[in-house]
Amino acid sequence: MATPIVYSFPNCSEVSVALAKFVAKASAEAIQRHGRFTIALSGGSLPQTLSAVLKDDPSVQWSKWHVFFADERCVPLDHEDSNYLLAKRALFDHVSIPDAQIYTINNSLVKDTAKASDDYQDTLRKVFASKTDVMFPVFDMILLGIGPDGHTCSLFPGHPLLQEQYEWVAPIEDSPKPPPRRITLTLPVLNHCHAAVFVVTGDNKKDIVPMVLEQESNLPSQMVKPTHGKLYWFFDDDASCNLKMKPQQFEL
Repeated sequence: MATPIVYSFPNCSEVSVALAKFVAKASAEAIQRHGRFTIALSGGSLPQTLSAVLKDDPSVQWSKWHVFFADERCVPLDHEDSNYLLAKRALFDHVSIPDAQIYTINNSLVKDTAKASDDYQDTLRKVFASKTDVMFPVFDMILLGIGPDGHTCSLFPGHPLLQEQYEWVAPIEDSPKPPPRRITLTLPVLNHCHAAVFVVTGDNKKDIVPMVLEQESNLPSQMVKPTHGKLYWFFDDDASCNLKMKPQQFEL
């Protein structure tokens, strides 16, 4: 299991600078290894934190990116609750990732969560089938957030989905955080990635952070433990201020 690599920065702007360097390097290495960079994005403030600096990096080979969503709300793609729309405004509108390589929820299935989930799983299988025959896809990177309750993606504390062992994508009809209907990558997918990267900012996260990193719990974000990959945490100092551990010096 991966030992967490923990970084903390004075403010969110400096998180963006470091994250941009980190993702650009990971992208270049993945493209050198196998000709593409597969990444799954989460919602919330993460797309803006990611794109603030990265979108202006001329070294990034955007045409080689294949972008998925770690979770998505079952709403139309132009709805304000859509994680895709967040990422479009923050990143996709400013860089040259081919539309065919941005893998969204099927807009025609958003009223049927189970069908939307199955369809998205089929999409993943088509994209990853030629690269791997293992039970689960191996993303180059999955970018994750964390809620004040310790949830990540649309995996919530105490929810039966935390026990899923076989599916790649799962529907959730009863999210405790609105909107209630969503689809999400499952824990086995998160734990098969090359790099799981949590990006956590703001003092509203300072109480949950030590519970995840320094205490025994069954919180979903603590259950992200890549089997063969690495686990990273990027904090600003507001979010990490209650940690007893000393963050590492950031270096590429």
